[in-house]
Amino acid sequence: MTAMVETSRERLAKVLNHQEPDRIPIDFGGTSVTGIHVSCVAALRDHFGLEKRPVRIHEPSQMLGTVDDDLKEAMGLDVVGVFRRGTKWGFPAERWKSWQFNGLEVLVPGDFNTTVDANGDTLIYPQGDITAAPSGRMPQGGYFFDCIVRQEPFDEENLNPEDNLEEYGPISQADIDYLVVAANEAAATGRGVIAGFGGTAFGDISLVPGPALKHPKGIRDITEWYVSTSNRQDYVHKIFDRQSEIAIQNLERIYAAVGDTVQAAYLCGTDFGTQTSAFCSVKTLRNLYFPYYKRINDWIHGHTPWKTFKHSCGAVSKFIPSFIEMGFDILNPVQCSATGMEPEQLKENYGKQMVFWGGGVDTQQVLPFGTAAEVREQVLRRCEIFAPGGGFVFNTVHNIQARTPVENIVAMLDAVHDFNGRK
Repeated sequence: MTAMVETSRERLAKVLNHQEPDRIPIDFGGTSVTGIHVSCVAALRDHFGLEKRPVRIHEPSQMLGTVDDDLKEAMGLDVVGVFRRGTKWGFPAERWKSWQFNGLEVLVPGDFNTTVDANGDTLIYPQGDITAAPSGRMPQGGYFFDCIVRQEPFDEENLNPEDNLEEYGPISQADIDYLVVAANEAAATGRGVIAGFGGTAFGDISLVPGPALKHPKGIRDITEWYVSTSNRQDYVHKIFDRQSEIAIQNLERIYAAVGDTVQAAYLCGTDFGTQTSAFCSVKTLRNLYFPYYKRINDWIHGHTPWKTFKHSCGAVSKFIPSFIEMGFDILNPVQCSATGMEPEQLKENYGKQMVFWGGGVDTQQVLPFGTAAEVREQVLRRCEIFAPGGGFVFNTVHNIQARTPVENIVAMLDAVHDFNGRK
C-alpha cells in the first residue's frame, strides 16, 4: 500500500506538536519576521520565469513583498500568512497603486503617501496624512523605513497610562471581516496557516514611537521607554495590564470569526536580546512581561487550538525557560550567531518543548555575503540539527534582506528540498 503524502497543513500540525513530518515545512512570507524584501521577491519571480508584474508590498516598514501563490509553488513553501488589515503606519493594506522604489516598480497601499526631504530621504506619514508630522524615514538609497521619534513633553509626576494606550482598542467589524476572508483563503490553499492579529506585543520597540498616530502622547522616545522599564515599572504595568485586557477581548471576537482555520498566532515581536547580551535581566522579564504574556497565552490555549509564536532576536537562551513557562510554543528567529545560541544546545535543551521557526541560515553574513556552496553547507547542517523529532519550521534568521543574491536564496531552497528528499 502506498503511504499517503501529507499536506502542508498536516505537516505543519505535526511539527507544532513535536511529531516528525514527512519533510521539514518551509515558510517564507508567512509573517512580518519571516518574509522577503520586495526586491528579492521580484528577483525570485524573474529567476523562476513567472509572470512579470509589480510585487505588492504588504509590510511597508520593512518593505516586505507578497509571495504570491505561483511563487510559493515555485519555491516549495508550506505556510501562508494571515495579516491584519492595518499596517504599522496606520493605513489599510488595500487600494493598491504603483510606486517607484530604487528603480523597481512595486505596488503600495493607496494611503502610502510619501515626500522627499532636502537630504533626499523619503518620509512616510501616519494614516497617510501628509499634513501631519512624518513618522518614518527611509534614507536616500535605503531599503526600509525607520520610525521617527516624536516625543512630546511630559510631566514626570502626572504620567497617564492611557496616553500609551491610544493605539489599542476594540477591533472593528471591518477588520474582523477582513481577517475572515483572509483566513478562509489561506486555509483553502491547503498550506499551514499562521496569523498576526496585532495588539499582543508588549513594549515592542518598533511600535513604541506610535508610528500610526498623528500626535503620539506618553512615553514615545526609545531611550525613555527603556528607562521606564527600569524606573517607571508601575506605569508600564498599568499599560500592559490594560493592553492585555483589550487584547483578550479582541481575541475572543477574532476566534469566534476565524476559528480553527488558523494553526499558529504570531503574538509578539518584542526583542529581548542583542548580539552578545540582553536588554534586561531574567528578573525584569519575569516581573514586567511574564504576567501579561502568560495571561494571553493561557487564554489562547484555554479557548483555541492555536499555537503561539514568540519573536525575539539576539542572545535569548537564558530567557527560553521563561518563554516556555509563559506559554509560548514557538521561538523565532533563532539567531544562532548570537552568544549562547548554539543550535545543538538549543535543540538538546529545548527541542521537545519549543518549536524553532527559523535558524535555517544566517542572514547577516552567510546568506547575503557567502558563496552558494557555503549557504548550502550551513542549511544542510542546520536541518540535520533541528529536524529530528519535529519541532522545526525552516526559515532564515529573520527576513531575507535587500541585495541578497538570488543565487544564494535558490541555493538555500535547493538545500532544504534536497534534505527533505533524503527522508
